[in-house]
Amino acid sequence: MKDQIQAAMKGILPEHLGIAFEEVTKERVTASLRVRPEVTTNGGRLHGGAIMALADTVGAVGAFLNLPEGASGTTTIESKTNFFAGVSEGLVRATAEPVHIGKRTSCWTTRIVDEKGRLVAQVTQTQMVL
Repeated sequence: MKDQIQAAMKGILPEHLGIAFEEVTKERVTASLRVRPEVTTNGGRLHGGAIMALADTVGAVGAFLNLPEGASGTTTIESKTNFFAGVSEGLVRATAEPVHIGKRTSCWTTRIVDEKGRLVAQVTQTQMVL
């Protein structure tokens, strides 16, 4: 499944950001992003938008894997991010797990940590079933 999801990201934002999927199940989606100049602020820290895009991507994949029969897709309808620490080098890893999976929406919490396990950000997002 991981390889299929990675292939589906060809040519779109997750590929351009360098998001690499590590674990892809209905209960958990994990992916990493390497900090490099193209995804940082002028101060050399990982850009908040890159963090949010990483979290949105893993949460959306989880929502997609849990779509009810007959659904055509999913889209983010709400997202809230708390930033806790800056990262200037290495990898960050995002792990999304479901809070709620329903017929019309699902809600996911994503924790982003650095290589030392330090919490960088936490994102809660709601996905609408299409």
